[in-house]
Amino acid sequence: MADTANYDLNVILDPGLSEQQVQTEKDAVQTQLDRAEGTVVELEEWGMRRLAYPIRKLNEGYYLIYKLRLPLDKPKQIEASLRQRDNVMRVLVVKDRPEWKTRKAKVETPEAPAA
Repeated sequence: MADTANYDLNVILDPGLSEQQVQTEKDAVQTQLDRAEGTVVELEEWGMRRLAYPIRKLNEGYYLIYKLRLPLDKPKQIEASLRQRDNVMRVLVVKDRPEWKTRKAKVETPEAPAA
């Protein structure tokens, strides 16, 4: 098997979808991951959220945040195939970087004042 890495996959769906349609889109994402030999580590379903800026003249979207394990050559393929779906408004695949977590952890723990 090819080298793999951790990725975040952010998908924003059309806000007018029914629960069944949302499930269909989640199944489509899973199908793409199966084809790419990837695995879902975690799925955060944020649900309906306000967008930072209008997309297709809509101010809200249905957010799905996936944490994935993928072969290094597959993220662009998954991103391209999901963009072609009518109910998907935005797709973003980002490689998970361990140093981001370390910086965040350092910020959360305040240092003791020097005596």
